[in-house]
Amino acid sequence: MSKLLTLVTLAVVAQYATAAVPVYGQCGGIGYTGDTTCASGSTCVKQNDWYFQCLPGGGGGSPTTTTNQPAPTGGSGGGLHQKFKNRGKVYWGSCADPNTLNIAANANILKSDHGQLTPENSMKWDATESSRGNFNFGGADTLVNWAVSNGKLIRGHTLLWHAQLPGWVSSINDKNTLTTVIQNHINGVAGRYKGKIYVLLHLYFSYVFLPSEIFNENGSLRSSVFSNVLGESFVTIAFQAARRADGTAKLYINDYNLDSNNAKVQGMVSLVKRVNANGRIIDGVGTQMHLGAGGAGGAQAALTALASTGLDVAITELDIANAGSNDYLTVMRACLNTSQCVGITTWGVSDANTWRTGANPLLWDSSYRPKAAYSALISAL
Repeated sequence: MSKLLTLVTLAVVAQYATAAVPVYGQCGGIGYTGDTTCASGSTCVKQNDWYFQCLPGGGGGSPTTTTNQPAPTGGSGGGLHQKFKNRGKVYWGSCADPNTLNIAANANILKSDHGQLTPENSMKWDATESSRGNFNFGGADTLVNWAVSNGKLIRGHTLLWHAQLPGWVSSINDKNTLTTVIQNHINGVAGRYKGKIYVLLHLYFSYVFLPSEIFNENGSLRSSVFSNVLGESFVTIAFQAARRADGTAKLYINDYNLDSNNAKVQGMVSLVKRVNANGRIIDGVGTQMHLGAGGAGGAQAALTALASTGLDVAITELDIANAGSNDYLTVMRACLNTSQCVGITTWGVSDANTWRTGANPLLWDSSYRPKAAYSALISAL
């Protein structure tokens, strides 16, 4: 019996002796209580005070402050995301994709100052299903895997949009065919990540912008293959398909120019209430807020109106021409003042990669140096 106990004890000791954090897993940081020894072939590297990560290289080991990557460019005390989160919000995020994740300075700022990532293009229809039934998740998987390994939240973008739409979808004119195509596409993309992130890794995964940009400026439905063939019912079809594909994900509808309490905002509010009248299938409303210089004055009124739906709201693609400190502060304060506003996503990190060429709308300049607006936000938080 004693020999058996000895063998069992040795087996248990051996099990714990060989247990280690896998490559790209978390191995340290403020508040972290898990294992700190990395698997053989990797070393625990400090990314910031809150997050240490097992990175390839070395023979396995405990946390070290030595890193083989450039130091984060901006932020302190957890950066913008942590300070915003300390004020009761869920995240401050950014968009990204493999082309920007591969830029070291960009990636380091995402690590230090952002708690959530939204794929800029890699989850759109043309990227994921360019031909019917043939899915490609290369870019989306790269972003999701990077976010997971770096402890970031994820918002999906976008399951249904009139733009960046393959020609084979735009040419459909039969209701039954289009309904099936919408359902299959949403099931393919949403099903790809069902539960993998939200349940197993306890991250906030949201299939956002579903559908996206469906309104004209007067609040009426935009002409698109979806509205032309199916009328307003395509909204319900899309949300029901997404809910079947993932029963736990947050489902948002999103549009641009929802920047004041205007006709487009009222059109959004009315549609959301109609769709949810027989049971809630829309969980939240997103306003992009691609603003001009001095254009932040309507942010509070917009968020208040959108929150009248009774749903969560989010600022989903924020960028402001010339990145004025007062403009950014105005938008941030509007979110802080709106209890249902869960977070802010800036549409990129640096002016070097913004889609608004020449507008210099982001919080870091083209050399990845933090601007005055970034400092103003940090100070205000």
